[in-house]
Amino acid sequence: MTDVRLTNDQWTSIRDFLRQDPNAYVGNEAQCRRFLEAVKWISRSGAQWRLLPAELGNWNSVYKRFARWCDNGVWERMLEHFADDPDMENGMVDSTIVRAHASAAGATKKRWSSRASVGTQSWRL
Repeated sequence: MTDVRLTNDQWTSIRDFLRQDPNAYVGNEAQCRRFLEAVKWISRSGAQWRLLPAELGNWNSVYKRFARWCDNGVWERMLEHFADDPDMENGMVDSTIVRAHASAAGATKKRWSSRASVGTQSWRL
């Protein structure tokens, strides 16, 4: 899990921002930091929520909190707040970092077809 941990300075900046946002709940600081690192891991890896490593928390709890923050606009306000801060460039995730599936870049897709002359089904490119 490289590059998903927040530095102490990044965490302090984010924590201070979140404490002032009425729609973001910080609660236990260690759990909130772990939640942010879990969201960062998901965003950078492009993995499914269920594949979240156990040390980053329960995938369903992380997803529910993530979705709640989406609905309340917390992520947009956070990105706007830190957009011009060069110290936060590795702490924030935007669409330039998120990995896409290979087929999204124009890779050849496999298609399933049947060959009537052979009578079996096979893969063709």
